[in-house]
Amino acid sequence: MSRLTVIDANNANEEQKALLDAIAAQLGMVPNFLKVFANSPAALRAFLGLHGIAGEGSLDPQTRERIALALAEQNSCEYCLSAHTAIGRKAGLSGAEIDANRAGTSQDAKAAAAVKLARSLVEHKGEVTTAEILEARNAGYDDAQIVEIITHVGMNILTNILGKASRVEIDFPKVELKRAA
Repeated sequence: MSRLTVIDANNANEEQKALLDAIAAQLGMVPNFLKVFANSPAALRAFLGLHGIAGEGSLDPQTRERIALALAEQNSCEYCLSAHTAIGRKAGLSGAEIDANRAGTSQDAKAAAAVKLARSLVEHKGEVTTAEILEARNAGYDDAQIVEIITHVGMNILTNILGKASRVEIDFPKVELKRAA
């Protein structure tokens, strides 16, 4: 059970209802984590704005999902892992690719560099080495795409924290985190 209120048609004010209706019209449903975000319409609008703008970048949807999967596993967010497994499959990622992403890599060499950089950014709180930036460049990412990778890392940290702090109910097919042996 969520530790923060899940906003829905029964408890939404006018502003919250308008935001949730817009999300439902676009997605066909409103994921529970967005219902938690709706506690603060300003925070929800900020997230939706960042998400929308980040989606306009040049990183392909598969690589964005690879990053999300890697960070959900790294940050131990079962909600995000479940959501991005479903979204990743819809974006065309295979089960083997999803497993690779969760382990911090990719079957695609270029995407592996993005996933590796994303995980290092989290692990080292942004203090990555010049060699890591060069590795991403050498894999084919330009500076704009490296900034987009960093943006997706920030956005995923935000959702991972919200998912974990709220303990929101998973409304996607549940995927369990890998447990360290």
